[in-house]
Amino acid sequence: MKKRFKSTITRAGGKNLIPVPFDPDEVWGAKERHYVDGEVDGHRVRGLLIATGAQIALPVGAAWLRDTQVALDAPVKVVLWPDGPQVEGLAEDIARALKGVPAAKALFDSVAPFYRKNFLRWIDSARRPQTRQVRIAEMVRLLAAGKKQR
Repeated sequence: MKKRFKSTITRAGGKNLIPVPFDPDEVWGAKERHYVDGEVDGHRVRGLLIATGAQIALPVGAAWLRDTQVALDAPVKVVLWPDGPQVEGLAEDIARALKGVPAAKALFDSVAPFYRKNFLRWIDSARRPQTRQVRIAEMVRLLAAGKKQR
């Protein structure tokens, strides 16, 4: 689900931040970390939302500002959505297995998209249905044990 809003890139504590005017846990579900993909004034942006006191924000680097020529303290149009595969969009067998083990689902939801995609590529590369089921079970076991990769 995409969220559209207007914001202003500010500088605080040595960081360039785009304040986010909504609670990502309410919009996209409670997660330990929210990795996002999106656009700021039509320029691609990806990152991890952070809490800055009572405010949620998306940090952007100095190089991103330089390359996009987006100015600090200028109003910007922002579109953000969750980055990477989400449990709701997974194949039914994988989603069911993750939902059956809350600790595994919680870690899957909070790891960087890179780790989620690696697990899914490994599972999808199985040629036999039995191998696929063994790999799904192994992914759930690893995630439940707090391991983000095999």
